Amino acid sequence: MNTEKVTARRLAAEDIAELGLQDGIFVSAGTEGLPLDCYAPAFLTKPGKEFEGGAFTARTVFGEEIHVLPDNAEESGIWVADKAGEEIEVLRSAGVLLNLALFVPDGNRESLDSLYSAAREAFGAGVVQRWSEEVVAVPDVKVDLYEEPARARKNTNSQNRDRRALDIYPTRVRFLEPSEGWKFVVEPHKEIVDDTPTI
Repeated sequence: MNTEKVTARRLAAEDIAELGLQDGIFVSAGTEGLPLDCYAPAFLTKPGKEFEGGAFTARTVFGEEIHVLPDNAEESGIWVADKAGEEIEVLRSAGVLLNLALFVPDGNRESLDSLYSAAREAFGAGVVQRWSEEVVAVPDVKVDLYEEPARARKNTNSQNRDRRALDIYPTRVRFLEPSEGWKFVVEPHKEIVDDTPTI
């Protein structure tokens, strides 16, 4: 297990309330069923001032969601880098898991095997692995994908809509996530026609 020493100080709840989503913090690297006596880089899931009560939620760079009561002396708490602090052990990244959805036009099994072979050749046969694979035929239909507030009333005008993407295949919608508090609306694609009179 590779760790690095980082000088940091522990934050109290009132300090964390001042943090935003971009502020780097350190929280316990232990996961369910895997206790680790070190820390992981993380970020708050929402600005500190928006949390109610004493519990804060952070998401580590490894995708784990941690709930912390920072003022509880029995917990590892939330730390921030500070040269005047003390040394803590921070878990290093072993690499990046890239979760890809590949679209291969007129794709077939041979096309996918060629892509896989090329990736193994570029990064190393022991590095590139298939964790899961789903081959889905893509219908030759394009859709417009919109976002609108999750609690939007019916029959409201489209002023609240935000066009997220155009001309996408419906199969791709499954791999996208709407913004927080918004939902996706999928409609058949309509070409935008400019009716502006010209001279």
